Amino acid sequence: MITRRIASGAAALATAALLVAGLPAAFAQSPSAAAPAGPPLKVVGAYATPIEEPWDGVIDSALKAAAAAGTIDYTFQEDIGYNGDMERVLREEAEGKKPDIIFGDAFGNEEAVRRVAKDYPEIAFVFGSGGGPVEPNFSVFDNWIHEPAYLSGMLAGGLTKSNVIGVVGGYPVPEVNRLVNAFIAGATAVNPDVDVKTTFISSWFDPAAAKEAALAQVDAGADVLFAERFGVIEAASEKGLFAFGNMSDQKDLAPESVVSGPVWNMQPTVDYVLNQVAGGTYTAQDLKDFSMMAKGGATLAPINTGVTGGVPQELIDTVTAKEADIKNGVFRVDIDEAPPPASSTGG
Repeated sequence: MITRRIASGAAALATAALLVAGLPAAFAQSPSAAAPAGPPLKVVGAYATPIEEPWDGVIDSALKAAAAAGTIDYTFQEDIGYNGDMERVLREEAEGKKPDIIFGDAFGNEEAVRRVAKDYPEIAFVFGSGGGPVEPNFSVFDNWIHEPAYLSGMLAGGLTKSNVIGVVGGYPVPEVNRLVNAFIAGATAVNPDVDVKTTFISSWFDPAAAKEAALAQVDAGADVLFAERFGVIEAASEKGLFAFGNMSDQKDLAPESVVSGPVWNMQPTVDYVLNQVAGGTYTAQDLKDFSMMAKGGATLAPINTGVTGGVPQELIDTVTAKEADIKNGVFRVDIDEAPPPASSTGG
């Protein structure tokens, strides 16, 4: 079964470290705005990948911000992998540290994580997961950033001159599909003539393959690129084209090319869980809403008007108005997790 994770290998991890080092905004979470009263809670992080990988890095960053604010005592284990070690690590942490909460990533380790959570009902388990919550103590979350992906698509559709946009993704799994489909919907909403070409590279972290796929899309006429995977922005920069990042504000990778992109912020989820546990009101639930725009868990990276060619103010105003409609509940971005077609037009 394909899961959401990063490729292994020293080269991939080294590149991941460079990615994070080049993206300080992605991990510069603000201190917890709703710190619970009382002594710090004991929190453990359990991550299948190194925290340099952006998905787990976002979780870790939010918890480190809470620790810096004095809200929690936080320790973590990273790079646990998918070979059976997750269950052992979780049991050791539960027995040894007796934490109040364990945050982590269950993708690829679902059965192991849920098995341990069942045996320690006094601990709040809060995990990224493709499944549902389980009473009394297993809550789930995911990166629901399809709303800013739609706004990014609007920008892309308004910026293309060739009416061809390229998207490079990892795998056509639900959480990627909903981003790509939302991006396509945004692009075609403002530009019915646009053709959005989508390529999946069958890897979570292969910058060279992503760049190659992006360049192939450029050869096919694309003049705007959505970098769902790392490596695409480099291609856009080399060709002098517009690009959109993912998961974080990636402007620093190519200030002349990166216009914006969907950003995930775990702070609202963390704040909510900490207050629940501290107040004795914690219940198992799907924390999806806290990763969406209305609660600040998803944002559109600041629109970079300094890109080569600029961004028309009229387009910015249109996107800003739609952003307000999303936050106010006036406009809903559909969640479409079906695999997107290789080529999508507005009709």
